[in-house]
Amino acid sequence: MKKKTFREVIKEAMSEEMRRDRSVYLIGEEVAKYNGAYKASKGMLEEFGSRRVIDTPISELGFSGIGIGSAMNGCRPIVEFMTFNFSLVAMDQIINNAAKIRYMSGGQWKIPIVFRGPTGFAGQLGATHSQSFESWYASCPGLKVVIPCNPYDAKGLLKSSIRDNNPVIFMESEQMYGDTMLVPDQEYILPIGKADIKRKGTDISIVSFGKIIKIALEVAKKLKYDSNISVEVIDLQTIRPLDYESIFFSVKKTNRLIILEESWPFASVSSEIAYFIQNKAFDYLDAPIQRITLPDTPAPYSSNLVQDWYPNKNDLIQVIKNTLYIS
Repeated sequence: MKKKTFREVIKEAMSEEMRRDRSVYLIGEEVAKYNGAYKASKGMLEEFGSRRVIDTPISELGFSGIGIGSAMNGCRPIVEFMTFNFSLVAMDQIINNAAKIRYMSGGQWKIPIVFRGPTGFAGQLGATHSQSFESWYASCPGLKVVIPCNPYDAKGLLKSSIRDNNPVIFMESEQMYGDTMLVPDQEYILPIGKADIKRKGTDISIVSFGKIIKIALEVAKKLKYDSNISVEVIDLQTIRPLDYESIFFSVKKTNRLIILEESWPFASVSSEIAYFIQNKAFDYLDAPIQRITLPDTPAPYSSNLVQDWYPNKNDLIQVIKNTLYIS
């Protein structure tokens, strides 16, 4: 094992799958000669050539459609969006084609395609470049939605996504590309649709995903040290399919639930989880379900406003204490 960055393991996962299966290829803006907007495909053009690492014009609608058509004809494309904010240009292709063709053809066509790229807030990039769309895509039957929170998970989940016979939305974060972690040299894959308990606890459950889960882990460590509060942290890893069972058994144990999410509150992932728990595990709850999301506004540009807009450790600590009825 050795330390690797998030961008390195993304490149490793794609390269390993391209060596394993010649039907896999990468397509997107600046993925080839420029080595990717975030250098997540560095060196891949030299290894695989321009027929399998393909630079495109600025046309998400166009190259997403090319990827879907090739998936119908036996290829396994990886379509990179420079940011998922730009995927909105290709929503018709993703929602009305990729997600529907297998169903509408009665299973005659499989659509083994991965749409990947950065998502969420990434600093002072303005309201149109700081959005999280996982709940949008997860609400559409036919799509799988994967959001890893660290390099180890990213590699294993991306390899599984590339091998899947269904369209997968694979969301990363610009703010995680430089994160480092020990990653095995030998091959491994992680299952899609299974949450991971990042920290076990007995007093309260926190469900989260993506880069914001780092706040939950930092708070859990601090509260254990300062106040002997035992916090269980569940990383969903996959938004669709959602691992309801792991959330249920955690709440059954701790009797309290907080959902931490880097998205707007209305029609969010936390809305779905809160409904599920009150419907299936209401009798186990000793306090109302709480959730922490972004405010119901576009992202601000001002750094001062961002500090109040983005959830922080103090916000989470206060909600945990309120849920535990600690003053």
